[in-house]
Amino acid sequence: MCASYGLGGNGQTIELADGLEPMSEPGPRALIDQWMNERGGGATITGKNALNLNPIIRADPAGARDMQLAWWWLWLDGTGPVKFSAFNSRDDRLMRSWKKPFQHRALLPATWYVEKKGRFHLPEHEIFGVAALTSTVTRDDGTELVTYSMVTRDAPAGSEAEEYWGRMPLVLPRDMHDEWLNPARPGDAKLVAEVQHASDEISRALTTA
Repeated sequence: MCASYGLGGNGQTIELADGLEPMSEPGPRALIDQWMNERGGGATITGKNALNLNPIIRADPAGARDMQLAWWWLWLDGTGPVKFSAFNSRDDRLMRSWKKPFQHRALLPATWYVEKKGRFHLPEHEIFGVAALTSTVTRDDGTELVTYSMVTRDAPAGSEAEEYWGRMPLVLPRDMHDEWLNPARPGDAKLVAEVQHASDEISRALTTA
């Protein structure tokens, strides 16, 4: 189960101009810069005391992308994080355990993730998008809060990721981003199959070297 990912670090810089849209736009860029200054570029599960929020990319009802900070661990109502483990959600259970949040999808911008002490990245440390599910709730004080769960998949057989652990984040190639974020596209078994297949190549490219 992946509980840590982020942007930059280890002496690497990120080039947002060629990154995930809308990261290169002034508003999202300022949000990312502030988050990186405050969090050191690392996303961790949101705690009750730290209350750290992490950047996610979503599409509005018209399909335009935006970026905002969200709580990493799903809430299903306004009272707090659900009691069961909800920071990761298995791709093979999206149509059962996660069917409702599967209709509200997001991308998590990252250049690395950590699994069993292995820090994985693409060969040139490019930015990639990790699939996520979201739930927006209204808290007792009337404010809205976006919460999310990272989608995970089986590590491809023979991949470096499999050597560390049997599961890994569901990383999506660029040509699947629009489909995953499309608010008009239902979260169904067909979409599950498409993203599982589409993620194979980029999943095999992730390395610790």
